[in-house]
Amino acid sequence: MKPFEFLRALLGQTAANLWRHKLRSFLTMFGIAWGVASLALMSALADGFRAGQRKNWEQIGNNMVALFPGKTSRQAGGQRAGRSIRLYEENLEAIRSQCPAVGLVAGEVKRYATPVASDFNSGRYLAVGVSPEYLKLRNLPVGVGRQIAAADVREERRVCVVGHNVRKQLFADRGDVVGRTVRVNGYPYQVIGAMAEKEQNSSYDGWDNDKILIPAPCLKRDAPPNAEAHERGRLSAIIYQPMTVKHWEEARRQVKQVLGRIHGFDPQDTTALFVADYVELAELFDSVYDSTEIFLAAVALVTLSLGGLGVMNTMLMAVTERTNEIGLKKALGATSRRILVDFFLEGAVLALLSGVAGLGFIAVLTSAVNSLPMPAFFAGLPVDTRTALTAILALGTVAIAAALPPAWRASNLTPVEALRFER
Repeated sequence: MKPFEFLRALLGQTAANLWRHKLRSFLTMFGIAWGVASLALMSALADGFRAGQRKNWEQIGNNMVALFPGKTSRQAGGQRAGRSIRLYEENLEAIRSQCPAVGLVAGEVKRYATPVASDFNSGRYLAVGVSPEYLKLRNLPVGVGRQIAAADVREERRVCVVGHNVRKQLFADRGDVVGRTVRVNGYPYQVIGAMAEKEQNSSYDGWDNDKILIPAPCLKRDAPPNAEAHERGRLSAIIYQPMTVKHWEEARRQVKQVLGRIHGFDPQDTTALFVADYVELAELFDSVYDSTEIFLAAVALVTLSLGGLGVMNTMLMAVTERTNEIGLKKALGATSRRILVDFFLEGAVLALLSGVAGLGFIAVLTSAVNSLPMPAFFAGLPVDTRTALTAILALGTVAIAAALPPAWRASNLTPVEALRFER
């Protein structure tokens, strides 16, 4: 065979090999794309549930801890076990002055089944006595009118804010509820606001839609449970917020020590006060979602690794099919380093393009999902910087691992062996 005919045949064979290689590459790209998409999707899914759970807790209050009266189960200070522990307004000042890890504290005053009547209808609802501190701790948004102000509490004005369901029960579909008068336990109160409807999935005392808010001094005066409770300022609960989440455990320890010293119970007694710790619950759910995210990410990494093996296999087959081509290039002066770089870049680009396609698919999918109404406990599919960087880092690692062995094999072929190779 003449030299030119040999070269023409070799180039024709090389072109055919390239087309077969492109077809296999196209099929292999799906594995990489799906692996990267799975990794980003699993991370976004865990973050969506985490954010949804956080949002659910924030419906009650942000980083809030609630303390309720209980009974002692240990003897302390020479006093018997089984004593009832009550909470009073004077305890609030002690917590403010002696618990530096506590950022904000308020007392909770409640009266269940309080009779409330309008000119159109009536019912019994949970009446909550509020203060400026209480409203900062609880999430009670007003949809119409305004919320109870500090001046309303200070001057003991008979004003109220009704929950969404209370408004529907008392006023039906009437829109002009602000300024109307309702009778709370027989006393006239002016409606200054109506709370927005709240989709609530957790509560420690009842749904906020079914409550009526009035200034705390007015509730103590107009609907006291008994004389002793009114005179001593008994509280239904104490709610507080630590300075920061990092101060959460220290704040809890300080509060229990102060109240234990005042009421004569052991701070380690778990039944003296019942605790609804939403900071702890949020941390617990975060740890659960962290574990779930790690598991799902591991599954996605396995899928991505399998895609990387597909790329490696494709490139190894390409090296085999193009052995004559490699020998010709070396015979014409190409160095082993040049062959290594060429094949490495080819495999890396194949993996990277596949990964970019997977990330593009995730971008379209998350945008479509996030545009839909979200159910409770789920906040969509947020793809933050951390998720994107994790996917890119994993993709880069797999691309290098998949491209390097075939490139190394190709670069180590000698010209004589390559030119004598027959498939």
